[in-house]
Amino acid sequence: MREYELMVIFAPQLDEESLAARIERTKELITNIGGEIEKVDKWGKRRFAYEINDNTEGFYVVIDFKAESGTTSEVERILKITDEVVRYLLVRRDQE
Repeated sequence: MREYELMVIFAPQLDEESLAARIERTKELITNIGGEIEKVDKWGKRRFAYEINDNTEGFYVVIDFKAESGTTSEVERILKITDEVVRYLLVRRDQE
């Protein structure tokens, strides 16, 4: 299994309950592809350096997980079509 880091920026209009549900759905998406969640780090609401889709801020969440190579394309596909996701970045962590 390879180690990945997923940073997701959720829309600032979400309330705490909706944000928690969206994070939980993202975690379920990762586990459904056979991944293992290692850590979820909620950074909270942050201001953007520039406006993105008429938003000036968003909720930042970082999820560290392990998954087989090639299975992460499904996670990216779902995040692309999710309206509450402003931006995301999925990177593979190198092992030292």
